[in-house]
Amino acid sequence: YMHLSTDAEGPRALCDLCLAQVCRSLDALCSRRADGSMCLSWAPLFPQEMVDQLLHKMATKGILNDTTVGIFRNCKELRLRRASIRCCPVSAEAFRLALCPHRLQELDASWVSGGLTGANIISGLASNPECRSSLQRLSLSGLRLDWESLEEDGGSRVGFSFLQGLRTLNLANTDLTDAVLEDICTLPQLESLDISCSPVSNLTALLDCKNTLRSLIAHRLRQLDMSPARLLFVFNQLHALRHLDFSDDHITVDSDGRDGDETVRQLLEGSPQVLPSLVSLDISGRKRVTEAAVRAFVEARGGLVFLGLLATGASSCHVLSSHKNLKVTGEANENQVCEALRRYRDRECFIREALVHLYNLVTDIDNPRPDMLKLVLSGMQSHPSSLHVHLVATACVFNLTTQDLAEAMPVSLLSSTVTQLLNAMKTFPNHQQVQKNCLLALCSDYILQDVPFDKYLAAMLVINWLSSHEDPTLQRMAVAVISILVAKLSTEETAQLSKDVFIMKQLLAIVQQKAMVGVVDSTLKFALSALWNLTDEMPTAARNFIECQGLELYEEVLESYYGEPSIQQKLLGLLNNIAEVEVLQADLLEEDLLEHILSLLQDSQVEVGVRYFAGGILAQLASRPEAWTLGDELRSTILKQLHASIITWPQLEREMVSYRSFHPFCPLLQTCQPSGVQLWAVWAIHLVCSQNISHYSSMLEKEGVTELLKNLAAHPDTHSDIKGLSDSILHMVEEHHSRVTQGPSTTR
Repeated sequence: YMHLSTDAEGPRALCDLCLAQVCRSLDALCSRRADGSMCLSWAPLFPQEMVDQLLHKMATKGILNDTTVGIFRNCKELRLRRASIRCCPVSAEAFRLALCPHRLQELDASWVSGGLTGANIISGLASNPECRSSLQRLSLSGLRLDWESLEEDGGSRVGFSFLQGLRTLNLANTDLTDAVLEDICTLPQLESLDISCSPVSNLTALLDCKNTLRSLIAHRLRQLDMSPARLLFVFNQLHALRHLDFSDDHITVDSDGRDGDETVRQLLEGSPQVLPSLVSLDISGRKRVTEAAVRAFVEARGGLVFLGLLATGASSCHVLSSHKNLKVTGEANENQVCEALRRYRDRECFIREALVHLYNLVTDIDNPRPDMLKLVLSGMQSHPSSLHVHLVATACVFNLTTQDLAEAMPVSLLSSTVTQLLNAMKTFPNHQQVQKNCLLALCSDYILQDVPFDKYLAAMLVINWLSSHEDPTLQRMAVAVISILVAKLSTEETAQLSKDVFIMKQLLAIVQQKAMVGVVDSTLKFALSALWNLTDEMPTAARNFIECQGLELYEEVLESYYGEPSIQQKLLGLLNNIAEVEVLQADLLEEDLLEHILSLLQDSQVEVGVRYFAGGILAQLASRPEAWTLGDELRSTILKQLHASIITWPQLEREMVSYRSFHPFCPLLQTCQPSGVQLWAVWAIHLVCSQNISHYSSMLEKEGVTELLKNLAAHPDTHSDIKGLSDSILHMVEEHHSRVTQGPSTTR
């Protein structure tokens, strides 16, 4: 079964769906070795690329660990070439057994947790003679190298230089030392090196690979200790260099980057003979970069394709726009800002900076920009715990999805975005502005109704937020969001949510606060709707409602809002939910309350919607003479009035109510019930079926209601009014059934 998504992205590839299925079924497909690791019970010879993809899928789904990585010990059937265990908890031992025996060409072990160090990886890979020559790309970003722990190997210490085939090496965010850099620079084919955010202090070793090095990424070298003249001397010798990133974090000032800034100034203003092959230069975040220097540099180099100028103050230089093939990161226009968000995904300082500029660009945007939303989302995903990123990103999300902009976005993109907003609400529970931004973005009919996301989690987060905030505008939004979400939950989730007395108290407090001043506004309506939905066939919630003094409050509100049908309907709807719970009926048997509800039922000036719910409460209570504790006269008046009133009700056009099930109606449809009780139940079922028979038809069959209606229609004592409606419902069901079984007609 393939789910075809209708988004712009098109359906997922079959291969991807199959790999996802393998990941889900790993337990069933595997046996366990003595050490607890997994082993495929039956492994065919996999196509090689599929093995790389399977490992990658397991890593991105978060299921790759010491146990599951065991399946890759079958190196005959599962042959890895490009292995990624990024961010996975893998230990040194599991790495040695599962990955080192393969003839790897690439390995990404960035940010691996589980105690695996750079030293473990190098000695493990070097122990496989095939890897020594086959491995071309290696990424150890974010790891502790722990170099001192490497033992001497037959007199010489194992080092990077053992992996003679290495062309690309990423050691950003590691404890790289000058001595290890010297070892690395002896590699005969080294083309690309990333030493960003490492404590390296001297780059002279680079001269050893000056004829092969094509790309050097040296972002934010805080401990670099070289004079501008010395640095330029080294750069000047790198004849093959095409890409140089010498950018710096412009915000933190924990060290003096002045020598670096001066080097950059001299590089820009120096002769074109320095780094003659350069096609890409990144100096974002550097101070003292002038537009004149940028102009001179660009004009002297026709082949330039990229220039990083974010946070330098020089990105609005005119010469940049005249070079058609030149991509620039900066803040002068939309292209530069988006380029920055694309390129600097892993650099929090630049993502923050670019998002601030993006926010200014999208403040009054009126055309949908899914491309921008994707960039904002990827920034949030790359920095899940950064308050600075989320503060600006959530504001950007609101601006990019507000009004009708959301409807033009791919649903899967919105779905991921909302998930990220909920993560932000969870991660920064006490940050007012982040919570407010997320709430503003969530408060969209389209997003709440049509976009799939975890509605239960969202409801919980918004309710928690509500408890500590008084701001009326935000309160209105929060209650609106909760009310829509509650209606969307599954029965199990509603049950879970309605056990929480805290939620009940929150919503009742809002009703009370509004009723005290007598306003009719959307906050009050949303709060009443949420309470109504929460108690729908949820006895626990109904009991909580009574224990939180909800009944007393609702009696007052019923009287004070007598002329407000939209409010009355919601109040009576909830009282209906209570009346359906036998053990709680006694709480409703109060003469004043029932007299009031009876007067609503009888008043022909009152809307049918209100009279309908009033009738439901009375029908439920009057259907059980054994539990009736008030006078007999009141009960017989109620029964008479039910029949007399309902017979006069017109058929309603618009949908007024929907039912999760018909169980509460079954006791009312027994042939022994008084006609007033039966009539209310039959009228109610007739109403919803005539509006949506396709939804209710199977429910009637499944829950035995069709059977009860047939009994009623056939029983000699059944009132003719009830027989008529019962027959009508049965007729609708039959018609629907024959339409469905025949299928669409193909005759013309």
